[in-house]
Amino acid sequence: MATADQIKNLIKAHIDHDDEKFKTVVLQIAAYEAKHGHETFARELKKYVERIGTSKGSIVQLNQQNPMLYMSVPSDRLSDLIVSQEILERITRILDEFRNRHKLQKYGLSNRRKILIEGNPGTGKTFTASVIASELGLPLYSVQMDKVVTKFMGETSAKLRQVFDSIASTTGVYFFDEFDAIGADRSLDNEVGEARRILNSFLQFIEQDTSESIIIAATNNQKILDQALFRRFDDVLHYSMPTQDEIRRLFKLKLGVYDSSLNVADSLIEQASTLSHAEIIRVCDDAIKTSILQSSKITEKQLTRLMDERISAYGVKEA
Repeated sequence: MATADQIKNLIKAHIDHDDEKFKTVVLQIAAYEAKHGHETFARELKKYVERIGTSKGSIVQLNQQNPMLYMSVPSDRLSDLIVSQEILERITRILDEFRNRHKLQKYGLSNRRKILIEGNPGTGKTFTASVIASELGLPLYSVQMDKVVTKFMGETSAKLRQVFDSIASTTGVYFFDEFDAIGADRSLDNEVGEARRILNSFLQFIEQDTSESIIIAATNNQKILDQALFRRFDDVLHYSMPTQDEIRRLFKLKLGVYDSSLNVADSLIEQASTLSHAEIIRVCDDAIKTSILQSSKITEKQLTRLMDERISAYGVKEA
């Protein structure tokens, strides 16, 4: 059920005619209900949100959503995130500090809410943002970098300001993927003046931000980021390719739901050592689809063939 704060925020949004806030709170309630297994109720709430502003006599008329932000209401669980114990503990700390942020504020402390995630493609950076949003019952706003970064001088900084205005006005998890587009080192020889101005604007905006929203930036290459960025983030998480233990857990998580009797051989674990988390998940999904369509069991031979396909497709690119 909705919390007291959510009910107050709904009433306040209606009084203030704050359409986006009203919609966001309803989606927060939907995310909370979905997380606790009330999927039908959550879907009904989402359908009502879609109808708000279109029905005659609607209490709240919705404004057009910021086109630079893609909003979703994920329902992923922390238990589905396969990472090292160290990363898991640090994510848990982020969640605990957010849930107890008001207690920390009484002592003049603030919770971790500006997070940088660095790692190879497919190692779980985007999924982590989704998990954090889901666990906290917040909507996930993915920043559409192609709509933020433009070729016109000064326009990108202006759009960044609009994004941070949304961060301040609407609480959620805001995800900057492919962060290199605005966070590249200002000292690089190929960086032009406008790129430096964009980064300076971001540094200014993130330093001034005192909202309750969580900001997550993700990059595939930490080395090209400007060093000034790291001082602006509360935590930096380094993601790596999965260990053999993580590979085994991934296979168990994805395949065990479909066939609990399936045992993955050590040879398959070794073969998968060159694949990322996302690629292993795709192998599992492909195996399950083949099993369903052919009415057959998942076999070691089949998994070996599917992994060979992935390795041949990505191996040359990764070299």
